[in-house]
Amino acid sequence: MRLFIASDIHGSALWCRKMLDAFEQSGAQRLILLGDILYHGPRNDLPDEYDPKAVIALLNPLKDKIIAVRGNCDTEVDQMVLDFPILADYAWILDGDVRMLATHGHKFSPQTPPPLSEGDVLLYGHTHIPENAVYSHFRAVNPGSVAIPKNGSAHSAVIYENGEFNHIEI
Repeated sequence: MRLFIASDIHGSALWCRKMLDAFEQSGAQRLILLGDILYHGPRNDLPDEYDPKAVIALLNPLKDKIIAVRGNCDTEVDQMVLDFPILADYAWILDGDVRMLATHGHKFSPQTPPPLSEGDVLLYGHTHIPENAVYSHFRAVNPGSVAIPKNGSAHSAVIYENGEFNHIEI
């Protein structure tokens, strides 16, 4: 199974289009969105080409390919305009023996992990900083941010396949 994992679009139509181009080129079967899809949030500047309505129009046709979780900037009103579920705090994704818990990162993070078993993977966003690190008994993977990267990182995402997580620039 090949997955395309991204986070923190924050309503940027420009970076959403670039993300979807990379998703299409990747050949991934599913697009995993780790929250903060439409709203830029009160702590962030407006991202390039901020246009939540355009982001809605770009993502809704892919509703059967998207698995999404709720970010701290996602609300019930966002769910009213998106055709795929976004309000779950987390989702389990299973690929053979690989168990991945997808969440946004504002509740569960490497510093405040949920109950995970040995070898599980925590997929999280929120920080806008890419990570792929092993902690005491789990791996933590953060794709960084699609629209508003921080700490000098690039606009990025992760491609998962056969137990491997590879960051890409978008």
